[in-house]
Amino acid sequence: MTNTTPQAASAAESATAKPALIERNGIEIIAEAERTAKPRDLFWPWFAANVSVFGMSYGTWIFGFGVSFWQATLVALIGIPVSFALCGLIAIAGKRGSAPTMVLSRAAFGVHGQKVPGIVSWLTSIGWETFLAIMATLATATVFAKLGLPSGTGVLIAAAIAVAALIVVASVLGYHTIMKLQGVLTWITGAVTILYIILTIPHINMDAVMAIPAGSPQAVIGALVMVMTGFGLGWINIAADWSRYQKRSASDASIVAWNTFGGAVAPVLLVVFGLLLAGSDPALMDQISYDPIGALASILPIWVLIPFWLTAVLALVSGAVLGIYSSGLTLLSLGIKIPRPAAAAIDGVILTIGTIYVVFFAQSFIDPFQSFLITLGVPLASWAGVLIADVLTRRVDYDENALFDANGRYGAFDWISLGTLVVASVIGWGLVINQFADAASWNNWQGYLLEPLGLGGVDGPWAYSNIGVLVSLVFSFVVTLLLRRGKIRRQEAAPATDGDN
Repeated sequence: MTNTTPQAASAAESATAKPALIERNGIEIIAEAERTAKPRDLFWPWFAANVSVFGMSYGTWIFGFGVSFWQATLVALIGIPVSFALCGLIAIAGKRGSAPTMVLSRAAFGVHGQKVPGIVSWLTSIGWETFLAIMATLATATVFAKLGLPSGTGVLIAAAIAVAALIVVASVLGYHTIMKLQGVLTWITGAVTILYIILTIPHINMDAVMAIPAGSPQAVIGALVMVMTGFGLGWINIAADWSRYQKRSASDASIVAWNTFGGAVAPVLLVVFGLLLAGSDPALMDQISYDPIGALASILPIWVLIPFWLTAVLALVSGAVLGIYSSGLTLLSLGIKIPRPAAAAIDGVILTIGTIYVVFFAQSFIDPFQSFLITLGVPLASWAGVLIADVLTRRVDYDENALFDANGRYGAFDWISLGTLVVASVIGWGLVINQFADAASWNNWQGYLLEPLGLGGVDGPWAYSNIGVLVSLVFSFVVTLLLRRGKIRRQEAAPATDGDN
């Protein structure tokens, strides 16, 4: 792929016109004239992708750790904003380098070394977008059944294809279309979500909610890690993809603030309300474990089911669009030489196949998905720790040409960062366990450090804390601050890389 150099970007400025229907930019540097976004624009994609009523389902999963309502509320109030603030720190790199997250990460891992965390990122994005498509498909069948409409195999197939088509079309059209789409969806999903809350308030039983006993500190930590992984950390590998069109003059603090506010404000409210609903009705809690959206729809009056269903599906599609757009960019960063729309289409095919397989053939997917999420969450947290430390240490913008040149100042491999990633992952996996041993037996190898470190083994109090994710993040952050500061200064002092790459 030919990458746009600063010289080419400057030449393109004079020819800049209204954005084309299909975004042609791939992983190359965004031309100066196209960097017109403002920090407040970041509110729309992050809010729209996270305002889904699906967020209420986390109330059930948090209670699954054996914590009280107040402990669970504290987890939501801390874990969600902090996780999106970490996304905001990564988003700063997008403004400084005007390239996708996984391209900017080459400054920390090397042009070729970045492919290691890049593969983890791609798998994570594919997993998330497929999960959201599955949720939308199952919700369609459940709502149709309650309305007395056909809800069998034919409907599931049609729903899966329609959902996948919406996601793929929007992601192929690209950044400008997605930003407009998210702006519209924000108002629609927000309004219907408020209506849902009003209609289901009578379902809350505060006596039952307050009667839920408190859990151990380890249980609170486990719930905190799950919430952080499910929200901000689940998006952190794509954070700079949505800030790369920001003006160079944009404030770093404003980028972090709008990213955090947009991503966290809706989930905090939705999770707390979900805690109230789940704590009020054990039967509802059980239903949410299999079909979150369908279960939440089951307590609504019939007349509101259609708008609820449409809004829920659109909100899930909104989140999946962000994922598939970015997974396409990540695919390109791994060296695949195809246009960006084609990369998004390839990931769309994978999403469709995954959705159909899970809906029609898998016995259970919630549990394996959560196991998959924690497993990939460990190296992803390590990568985030490295990159956040790298972003906070740098004093000047990226050498854009060097991001595409293995002989440039960032080199082919950064062995300190890669070594940190490996060591942090080994430690992290040793401190998490597969909490879904029956549904995901392929993950039963984890937790090997719990007993040697005196934490009680796989049946001890720390086993379900998933502390390995936080350890991996913090370990990589600290090691990078200590060991790479000098190298970063040398990188910044090196001559600029030639534009012919």
